[in-house]
Amino acid sequence: MAASNDQDAALRIAAGRKAFVEPLRLGERLKEIRLSNHWTLGDVSARTGLARSTLSKIENNQISPTFTAVQKLITGLGIDLPQLLKPTKPKRQSSGRRDLTPRGDGKQHPTPTYEHELLSCQLAQKRMIPFKTIVRARRFEEFQEWVRHDGEEFLMVLEGRILMYSEFYEPLAMVAGDSLYFDSDMGHALVSTSENDAVVLSVCTPGDTD
Repeated sequence: MAASNDQDAALRIAAGRKAFVEPLRLGERLKEIRLSNHWTLGDVSARTGLARSTLSKIENNQISPTFTAVQKLITGLGIDLPQLLKPTKPKRQSSGRRDLTPRGDGKQHPTPTYEHELLSCQLAQKRMIPFKTIVRARRFEEFQEWVRHDGEEFLMVLEGRILMYSEFYEPLAMVAGDSLYFDSDMGHALVSTSENDAVVLSVCTPGDTD
């Protein structure tokens, strides 16, 4: 019922010949729909019966579509009015950030069971936190409690072998090259099972690393 009321209101605006282009920016929305479907102006023209020149002017905000043109767009493109009037997605521009961490130059964060090396420490407001960990622990009993932190984590074994203990699963044996993605608020702990300390690379969403 609400969608119907929204459509009726929009149709009344169109009938009153108020411009669709501002602030609705219908031209940009029409182009967004066309490109997302890999249609040319000719394709849209064939579907709607509107001239290519008219469609081009609408997309470039040179004219506001008439009520009849809007109806043809809705019918020909197989969409409803709310879809056509939906605001366009803002264009994201890359900020071009980069942060090199030379070998061994990460921020060291040792614990009784792990030796973390936090990577890419110069970047603020990261969506991911990468770190390399030397797994010192040899027995699960060395952990006083489960390791857990908010979010999700991806880890890959770089060197050696580990046992991945987790709160809801049996211990998982992993060797160099194996990787795992898991919910890191689930209790977990890593133990080296190789002669030398195992090394793993982890990437997690922002949170504490214990």
